Amino acid sequence: MSEQTVTDRLETLGIVLPNASEPAAKYANFVEVNGLLFVSGKGPTGKPSGKLGKDYSTEEGYQFARQTGIEILAVLNSALGSLEKVKRVVKIQGFVNADANFEEHHKVLNGCSDVMLDIFGEKGIHARSVFGAVSLRDNLPIIVDSIFEVKV
Repeated sequence: MSEQTVTDRLETLGIVLPNASEPAAKYANFVEVNGLLFVSGKGPTGKPSGKLGKDYSTEEGYQFARQTGIEILAVLNSALGSLEKVKRVVKIQGFVNADANFEEHHKVLNGCSDVMLDIFGEKGIHARSVFGAVSLRDNLPIIVDSIFEVKV
């Protein structure tokens, strides 16, 4: 039995990639250097506003991180023409807009990590870090930047 393609996995999960969002300021959506694609920080669709632990629960944060992962996939698809060109997910770094007493940043970022694992399988296993932030642009609850190894 042949392994599922990335396209098959997207379809099985019912994920339809949106068009990649434009950068929020004066920077590129992505930069490719020596087979690594660096994706600029992305946030969830719909531009929710607020802090985890105050305005949103950990589960809501997980869903925001999942939406952010799908946005990152849209940027990858736009950059590469196909997600099949992703060799592996290298690093996911999340910034969680959180109340000072919030301690579940890692559970929030799991939403993005789970998308990468669901879509890329073993190639989706990645290094990761997550930080609590006093504030984020547009008061987004999460921003994630990422690095991928790609076929050039």
